Amino acid sequence: MHALDSLQLWQLNLGTLAMVVLFACLTHRDQWGARAVFGIMTGLLLINYVVWRVGETLPDIHSGFAALWSYTFLFFEMLAITYTLVSIVVMLVRSDHSQTADAGEERLRAAGPHVPAVDVFICTYNEGLDVLEKTIIAAKAMDYPNFNVWVLDDTRRDWLRDYCAQMGVYYARRPDNSHAKAGNLNNGLRQSEASTNAPYILVLDADFAPQQPILMRTLGLFEDPKVALVQTPQFYYNPDPIQHNLGSSTCWVDEQRVFFDVFQPAKDGWDAAFCVGTSFVVRRDRINEIGGFPTGSVCEDIYTTYRLLQRGYVTRWLNERLSIGLSAEGLTEYINQRGRWCLGTIQVALLPDGPLRGRGYTLNDRLHYIHGMLHWFSKPFILMMLISPLLYWYFGIAGFYAKPMDFLAFGMPALIAFWGYGTWVTDRRTLPIFTEVTQIVASLAVTATIISALIRPFGRPFKVTAKGLDRSKAMVHWKLFGFFFFLTLFAQVGAFTAIATADTFDGNVQFNLCWTVVALIYNVATLVACVDRPRLHGEERFPFLKPAGLHLTGRMFAGRLTDISLTGASFACQHAELIKPGLRGEVWVNKVGRVPVEVKRQTGDGRLGLQFIDMDDALRQRLIGRLFSDANTNVAGKAMPGIAFSSLLRRSLIGEKRPPQPLHTRAARHPRAVRGRRPLPRFKTVNLRLPEGPMPRLSAPRTDVVAWLFMQIRAWFGMRL
Repeated sequence: MHALDSLQLWQLNLGTLAMVVLFACLTHRDQWGARAVFGIMTGLLLINYVVWRVGETLPDIHSGFAALWSYTFLFFEMLAITYTLVSIVVMLVRSDHSQTADAGEERLRAAGPHVPAVDVFICTYNEGLDVLEKTIIAAKAMDYPNFNVWVLDDTRRDWLRDYCAQMGVYYARRPDNSHAKAGNLNNGLRQSEASTNAPYILVLDADFAPQQPILMRTLGLFEDPKVALVQTPQFYYNPDPIQHNLGSSTCWVDEQRVFFDVFQPAKDGWDAAFCVGTSFVVRRDRINEIGGFPTGSVCEDIYTTYRLLQRGYVTRWLNERLSIGLSAEGLTEYINQRGRWCLGTIQVALLPDGPLRGRGYTLNDRLHYIHGMLHWFSKPFILMMLISPLLYWYFGIAGFYAKPMDFLAFGMPALIAFWGYGTWVTDRRTLPIFTEVTQIVASLAVTATIISALIRPFGRPFKVTAKGLDRSKAMVHWKLFGFFFFLTLFAQVGAFTAIATADTFDGNVQFNLCWTVVALIYNVATLVACVDRPRLHGEERFPFLKPAGLHLTGRMFAGRLTDISLTGASFACQHAELIKPGLRGEVWVNKVGRVPVEVKRQTGDGRLGLQFIDMDDALRQRLIGRLFSDANTNVAGKAMPGIAFSSLLRRSLIGEKRPPQPLHTRAARHPRAVRGRRPLPRFKTVNLRLPEGPMPRLSAPRTDVVAWLFMQIRAWFGMRL
């Protein structure tokens, strides 16, 4: 029981909040001492909460199902808190290998063409050409003098074989799909060994385009003989489903940013970073030493790292943006992906040569693997948090028994410190509500995976994450939506009934009323996330602030491109309001050349929407190389809390009006002949003096204007989601 009055409770919580805010403002997360002090403070408050929680909030152990539920709830809550406490320790250390990469790049550039050869493996299963061509063209554009590109096709497509021949890259297939991706990689090992046999291998998923300096930046880290694999983070050029459905792709980060930008550099400081399946370079001799890519788990990536650790070789994490790829585009794929990662983590733990049962691992290796498992095994806790109010209102069974004043004394200071520390140490890559929603959405699938994996962990098929599908229509995930809708409905009905019928409210009722309000907030945000909003632009746009010239009807308009995709661009110029939709001409794109365009729209802010038309294959390839091998960042890397919460509130209460029909739609790409690459023409910047007086109005034929007006009217009546 707390011994504080209301004023003291206010002072305690406001004091904790003030301490957190001051600490976050006056220190930096790169300072080891600051991480230690803030982490210790947060850890002590969490431990203080645990002591109160275990000693004061549990029912009698002989209370039947009530005791079973409360102790089960406590078990998973303690797993989540343990994971947090261990994470605080893990994040005390952090690596940065940029200087080593700088020195390695300097040596490689000094060597000229006499650099180690690299085989580039692009693993593909069922991806279309619109996905694969970006990776293949970007791989060919890498800034490195000695590499060979291999496309490893696991579905034996003749059109892809022909496309690879036309593009001048190697093609490999096998007669079956045994051992899924690991088997495909091992087939690539065998076939490349018979021809190119490079000492280093860069592995890319079909949807991950390497950036030009990736090999120059990574190979230098292999100067350390204990380094067998260098892993780089995954960056995405499209918002993940949670970002997109919450309408927060410009103000909230994708779920994986904390893992890639914070946890992996921290684990690397402990020599415990691990492979994540794409955008990594591995030594051929080291991978051959362990018998090839291991095949015992659906997650061959982390298994590869731990098999190498058995031999004393480490995975190095180079925390630089050296590739870009597609995040899961739909909620179903997002959830399935996390279920597969959870299953693979459990499988590797249970294998005879895994980090829990195998020989050759250090205590550090085993503890870090357990830390990773805690991440998944703590997932059921947040699901139980949402279910618990229903059990209380309808059956009188609580997750734990407490009064609001007690929780304010022990729980709230710990929560304030936890949220503040998390936001600070991750540099705004976590945010209350948003972070929890990303966990809630996958919690059902992960919980089911944990249960089934403990019964039958092996013998399950490998599910490839679908990429490049049509996402132009809204989709409600009714099973998931229905589950959280009924959780919300029944919890509110139960709470309302209790309020209407109760003569007095004891501490437990008050506490569970507060709990129900918190669950309502989480459930409503999750309901919004369960509706896949249409991705109307098709091809993703990239910021592209470059001078450009628009050539129309014999006149050149000087201006600037503001964003660009494979199918169109936004062009800003002084007289944009005088240029009417329907006109055709050319726009000059930096490092690409003249691209044929049609003016599709005036945006009303001095910009024009341009659609690329009639591009030949050579021009399209130059554009792909420009956009995807030297890509600008187009998705938020840090949270902007004010904008994120206002966007979520708007989406939750009033929905969001569908924007106008897209300028840039993704056309289906089919196998076809590819013409040879033409040399890039040279262009000179030309400044034109516009005549004095009003500009003549340029207009398109009337039929095109009518079509454009019809498009605007149709967009005006777009549905609300």
